[in-house]
Amino acid sequence: MTEAAPAGPGHVWVDGRLLPADAPHLSAFDRGFQLGDGVFETLRARAGRVTELTEHLARLHQSADGLGIRLAADVDARLADGIETLLAAEGLAGPDGDATVRVTVSRGATRTRGLLPADPAIRATLVIQAWPIAPAPAGHLDAGLHLIASAVRRDPQGPLAMLKTTSRAEYVYARLEARRAGADDALFMTIDGHLSEGTTANIFLVRHAPSDDVLELATPSLDCAILPGTTRSWLLAWAARVGLRPHEGRLSRADLAASSEAFLSSSVAGILPVTRFEAHPVGDGRPGKWTLRARADRESMIRGEDGGS
Repeated sequence: MTEAAPAGPGHVWVDGRLLPADAPHLSAFDRGFQLGDGVFETLRARAGRVTELTEHLARLHQSADGLGIRLAADVDARLADGIETLLAAEGLAGPDGDATVRVTVSRGATRTRGLLPADPAIRATLVIQAWPIAPAPAGHLDAGLHLIASAVRRDPQGPLAMLKTTSRAEYVYARLEARRAGADDALFMTIDGHLSEGTTANIFLVRHAPSDDVLELATPSLDCAILPGTTRSWLLAWAARVGLRPHEGRLSRADLAASSEAFLSSSVAGILPVTRFEAHPVGDGRPGKWTLRARADRESMIRGEDGGS
């Protein structure tokens, strides 16, 4: 007997209104739909409490400013109220609630054609969606992830490199590359051959530093065309607390190959071990102790416990 697929969300929040998920929501003229002219954030909410909401909203403003999307002065308060309303409507605000929340902001709807909106004061469209978080597949935690290098190259000098826009074609392409290769995810490289990031996550290496053999937690620096992840920031502070030296820099394929451990980090999935890159194991090919500790400490923090002490 085939088990029924879990029901999807029952509601969405659009411009201050809670609507049925299967109702019409957006105009076909919305520039987010027409041009990918928008920005977004994906957040984790545990027991109705959003993790690092202030940091996510700050990055949303940074992305919107980068595209010249005007946001109302009260947008943060509206979005916070909207998230609370939606989580309650979806039954995800209780003590056992664990949710993925996506906030999407498009430039808005206009009847005119062209790349530039005729009215620069067009009203932005605000959308919030929420889903219950599914547990990570056991294989991802027990065996780790297999990554490949994407054929897509990232330009550190590109003005959009650090903006979280809704234009995701490159990310979809890279994930399709991974699926065709039988891998779990793809890793972007910069145009000059350095590690950048995964399709939805930052990459971290545990290694002995080449200069003085100190054990460090290394990750690509912000000039490697990466998004400044909120979990990334937390991990750099966590490393110093637990006895790893945090390091941000330009890392190569050889650095990844020589590391003792590697993992991906994101707001929703948390910390996931990487045990294979291309055709070669990372470290001993199994999730490492620092990776598992980072995941446990991060989950403790999200639950409101100490975590990482």
